[in-house]
Amino acid sequence: MSGAARAGPARLAALALLTCSLWPARADNASQEYYTALINVTVQEPGRGAPLTFRIDRGRYGLDSPKAEVRGQVLAPLPIHGVADHLGCDPQTRFFVPPNIKQWIALLQRGNCTFKEKISRAAFHNAVAVVIYNNKSKEEPVTMTHPGTGDIIAVMITELRGKDILNYLEKNISVQMTIAVGTRMPPKNFSRGSLVFVSISFIVLMIISSAWLIFYFIQKIRYTNARDRNQRRLGDAAKKAISKLTTRTVKKGDKETDPDFDHCAVCIESYKQNDVVRILPCKHVFHKSCVDPWLSEHCTCPMCKLNILKALGIVPNLPCTDNVAFDMERLTRTQAVNRRSALGDLASDNSLGLEPLRTSGISPLPQDGDLTPRTGEINIAVTR
Repeated sequence: MSGAARAGPARLAALALLTCSLWPARADNASQEYYTALINVTVQEPGRGAPLTFRIDRGRYGLDSPKAEVRGQVLAPLPIHGVADHLGCDPQTRFFVPPNIKQWIALLQRGNCTFKEKISRAAFHNAVAVVIYNNKSKEEPVTMTHPGTGDIIAVMITELRGKDILNYLEKNISVQMTIAVGTRMPPKNFSRGSLVFVSISFIVLMIISSAWLIFYFIQKIRYTNARDRNQRRLGDAAKKAISKLTTRTVKKGDKETDPDFDHCAVCIESYKQNDVVRILPCKHVFHKSCVDPWLSEHCTCPMCKLNILKALGIVPNLPCTDNVAFDMERLTRTQAVNRRSALGDLASDNSLGLEPLRTSGISPLPQDGDLTPRTGEINIAVTR
């Protein structure tokens, strides 16, 4: 149970790390505000009376472009060495501007070089605006970044609309364009695909977390029930064992009243006449009122840790180690308090003497010149 409890948070942390590593990167244009561009295109075909007019609503101003209205004739780059130039990235890119045209707009395709290079090259030839059409038919226009291009207006449109205009230009048909500022669009924190991914990841994480918590609490309940059963069984066995232990009343002249006899290790008091003592299978003697509560909880001798259940043949496989460390510490504190109380009560006497104390397993204080502790008696004399 404890191993599962430790492994659970680690698994959740690993899952969270995996989720973060698979988090789809957001495009820069999704996290920035932009302005839409309303574009009206007028096509004047030779031999046709009324001009053809259509509108482009999905244009988008560049991030570093002035948000302003502009009007002009649309021009495409001239071919280079007989090869059409749609990108405007070559240093030899040129535009044929008729003498009667005062304002003109360059039409270029996205790709092969940066937006800044395309826009700067068109600005060098005195274009008032640059319209860049996308190079992917299914992709919406993006917010172009082109710092340092000055006051030239830059707009992106879709590939489909860009190629429609290019077809007219390749047929030497005049195309006029008017670009107006549309709507300011706030930044989008999530795309639709990102939102679906995050939702699915969150649901999966919650399912795994819930399953782990259910497993953890089931294991905890099973562990608690098993511990309670063992404690009840241990208590019943301890009561049965205590009832089989020998008890007797100390009488005058018994060895327990001898000053050299061991004191009760629980209360650190000597045995007096009419005290009721209990004798354990290990032959250690304690006051009945002192040792019975200990045996009820631990079923072991407070001094030598003899398992009385095994010694008496009662449930020999039942462990008796629960809470031993805690209660030994409590017993030690109780003994210290009893010692201080006994010394305080005897401090009013003109001369004090403590009877020799024999404690099994306790080393005596070192004598003069003896640095090696030995098991034996501790003789303490307090005089005033």
